[in-house]
Amino acid sequence: MRNPYRSALFLALITALPLYLRAQQNSASLVAPPLILTGAIPLPNVSGRIDHFAIDPLHNRLFVSALGNNTEEIVNLSGQAVTHTISGIPHPQGVVYSPETNKLFVGSDQGKLYIYDGSTFALLATLDFGDDVDNLRYDPADKRVYVGYGDEKTGAIAMVDAASNQRLPEEFKLGAHPESFQLASSSPEIYVNLPDLKQIAVINRRTHAISRWPLKFESNFPMALDESGHRLFVATRTPARLVVFDTATGRMVAALPAARDSDDLYFDSTRKRIYVPGGEGSLSVFQQVDPDHYSLLAKLPTALGARTGGYLGKGRKGFARLYLAVPARADHGAELWIYTLQDE
Repeated sequence: MRNPYRSALFLALITALPLYLRAQQNSASLVAPPLILTGAIPLPNVSGRIDHFAIDPLHNRLFVSALGNNTEEIVNLSGQAVTHTISGIPHPQGVVYSPETNKLFVGSDQGKLYIYDGSTFALLATLDFGDDVDNLRYDPADKRVYVGYGDEKTGAIAMVDAASNQRLPEEFKLGAHPESFQLASSSPEIYVNLPDLKQIAVINRRTHAISRWPLKFESNFPMALDESGHRLFVATRTPARLVVFDTATGRMVAALPAARDSDDLYFDSTRKRIYVPGGEGSLSVFQQVDPDHYSLLAKLPTALGARTGGYLGKGRKGFARLYLAVPARADHGAELWIYTLQDE
């Protein structure tokens, strides 16, 4: 004779099992996001599009090119406030800070490079490159600012001595306007996005040789470099993809859907993550599984037009942060959103 209590217990377990498994699945899906919005810094009186960033870690300052506002905003990260505004820069784009010379370099799409004192922000010099001074990079080893400028005829990477403020005679002609580019520190390579040609140019600074990697996707604007891992990360807009190249061979090893309308891209070497902000109003976060394989960790909602930012790594308070430029909206002024990175 069957035990009625045992039968009832068995029936209860069978009935509850699917609910338990479903609860476990739901619990597993509630994973903490890789970064959390923890604050915002107002950008008073800033309107229009916001372009690129630069960091001064010694004084804990962030420099923000407010392209549509014709200003360069100097933000004190400790006080989380704008402390100075440089006005009168027509459509500022790329910006770099040289700590060795305490100078700020700002490029304008009108073709000029403006050089400022890093303390008083007095204008020290203006260099005319003719057309569209865009992305800038700084090499502290030789105190040299690399300047991407020009159109399809004049496009090149030029160089400026940060100590003397003088343009150097050497430059690298590219045959197209250079967008984001990255300097290798342990080798002579410069990797350059050339969206008009659907290429990545690889410049050898010693020999001046230029090799070119073709792209099957279009509008390759932002770029980041994992030099030790021999990987180059590029975001394209048509279609929106994160594309990964092996820098030893020039071979594309991965391509994943990413946030649309991206203009910045950051590689987090500590966590092996890639951050892609998109003007569509989202931020894609990818995890490197191994150098040839990547997975989408999260796609977080942000704000329309928020396609540039600054990844600063670990700051003075021990937190790693990503700053996102959010343009003014109908109901709110422009801001820098502060994301604090979360470890696994």
